[in-house]
Amino acid sequence: MKIGLFGINMNHLAQPRQAAIIAQHAEVLGFESLWTGEHVVLPDPRQAPSPADPDTPMAHPPAFLAYLAALTSTIKLGTGITLVAQRNPVVLAKEIGTLDLITEGRLLFGVGAGYLHQEFEALGVDFDSRGPRTDESIDAMRALWRDPKPSFHGKYYEFDGIQAQPRPMQPDGPPLHVGGASPAALRRTVTKGHGWYGFAMDGVTAGKTIARLRAAEARYERPNWLGDIEISITPPKPPTKAMVEDYQALGVSRVIPMLGFYPQETMMFDLEKLAAELIQT
Repeated sequence: MKIGLFGINMNHLAQPRQAAIIAQHAEVLGFESLWTGEHVVLPDPRQAPSPADPDTPMAHPPAFLAYLAALTSTIKLGTGITLVAQRNPVVLAKEIGTLDLITEGRLLFGVGAGYLHQEFEALGVDFDSRGPRTDESIDAMRALWRDPKPSFHGKYYEFDGIQAQPRPMQPDGPPLHVGGASPAALRRTVTKGHGWYGFAMDGVTAGKTIARLRAAEARYERPNWLGDIEISITPPKPPTKAMVEDYQALGVSRVIPMLGFYPQETMMFDLEKLAAELIQT
């Protein structure tokens, strides 16, 4: 079982020096990966379905991961998740491709369609088309990352006769992990993703969603080059060894607890305790 950590760019860890201390300590302790959270903006005052208070700090994931990549050497770095429908895929392909180079192939690219309509409104992006925009963006970025003559013609994005160098270090671009539990997200996982990321899911919810994911595998054709679906879960509370074993029995290969579970004052000690229980046993 791979053990990661979510939220390396959030709350007090949005301060680079504090995040660096935790990232380096996590690497020494044997954690497999560090994951960012993302919202460009949050509604003020807080309104549903916002996941956090409006003054919650969330540093820009690619910039923050580039900083942490320079201070670490083996731990993987993931976006959990990037809201690709909010961005131009040509620009995002350059941003993520460059980040893959900076991390020397340690990047895990978590993506999702998004759900916070207030955020889309602030960015001037149509909320209702976020699903098909996400699908097109993934295909457009992969064309830019791997095709000798990149070309894409979709409903929302179109380009031809261009090059975007340098290419990512990983030949097909960084492994793509799809977030979300909707039918569209599960279909996207099967047809386009290396993995699936379930957030704040207990064992029961994870089990039901994984069953739906397996049903989607039977329904949709999966490209052979994507391999088996790697399943990652962030639990809704601090994980115990028994919880991790329960997830593993469901086919989960990576558990990513939230750093926010652990108070700033005791986080170093808490991570040492977590590593001793889940990694070093």
